[in-house]
Amino acid sequence: HPRTANHHPANTRPRPADRIPSTPRPTMEGSKLVGCTVRDVPASEFITVYAAHLKRLGNVEIPKWVDYAKTGTFKELAPYDPDWFFIRMAAIARRI
Repeated sequence: HPRTANHHPANTRPRPADRIPSTPRPTMEGSKLVGCTVRDVPASEFITVYAAHLKRLGNVEIPKWVDYAKTGTFKELAPYDPDWFFIRMAAIARRI
């Protein structure tokens, strides 16, 4: 059958704005913040605060090799920051 402008596949696909729902914005209800996720907070702030929280809890057993580990094969030395393992755990937690 002949194609017309109304039946062209490009005209039947939903526009990106129709496909992707808008991200809900955090709202204040009473004194609680509702609808806020980890992705609503800047990464550097979340990682810094969560790393401090992990260190303060003391529930994490730090491996003995942490002082000698490198963070990549291209690195020559271990990280200078003694809390690098907590920072790495917080960054991975944010990703998952």
